[in-house]
Amino acid sequence: MLTRKQYELLVYVKRHLDTHGVSPSFDEMKDALALRSKSGIHRLITGLEERGFIRRLPHRARALEVVKLPENHLAAIHGGDPARVPPSAPAPASFQPNVIRGDFRQNLAGAVAAANASAASIPLYGRIAAGLPIEAVADPEDSVDVPSGLLDRGEHFALSVAGDSMIEAGIHDGDTAIIQRCDDAENGTIVVALLVDDNEVTLKRLRRRGASIALEPANRAYETRIFGPDRVRIQGRLVGLMRRY
Repeated sequence: MLTRKQYELLVYVKRHLDTHGVSPSFDEMKDALALRSKSGIHRLITGLEERGFIRRLPHRARALEVVKLPENHLAAIHGGDPARVPPSAPAPASFQPNVIRGDFRQNLAGAVAAANASAASIPLYGRIAAGLPIEAVADPEDSVDVPSGLLDRGEHFALSVAGDSMIEAGIHDGDTAIIQRCDDAENGTIVVALLVDDNEVTLKRLRRRGASIALEPANRAYETRIFGPDRVRIQGRLVGLMRRY
């Protein structure tokens, strides 16, 4: 069963493909569904992909393929043509989203509005990848909604954690790390560090040892790496962590 927003996105993508020959951009999808950020579009696409309604085509930007449409979809009342179904059209009778009804509707709407107001959208730069500085792995299509309480002053961005080198600090593979951009940090802080010589980015605990800088993992299976002060450039410090179960 699809949610209403999943259904609307599926029909919109189908119509755009039939009309223009390419899938819509994330900005176009966000505007069409009246969403506040592109992270919501990412979640909807993932849900549709998991249910087998769409497929992402590899190695191509903005490449989505509609695999199937729901049974008894709205095309039945629009001349049998899914491309003519407007995203804002009402859902068919078989579409049954989970809805809280009765006297709770106003309270629910207020709670949702309060939650949206307390969230901020920050860029999601992707996974920390060996061989690339952060700026090179940034995906301008991606963003993530973060509770405002996780953010401090200044500029922030998010990274998807790859690997288990910080697992003993509670940072797991697939977690989303919230990073405050900075070029210096206190001893013992978990930082995003660019290794200048190797052009490699890593998430490690910062330790200063005299004139040297040590990048310390939180996993006894990994070794601490020590560098000269001119070989490490701090790009941000960890201020929060988000995880999906």
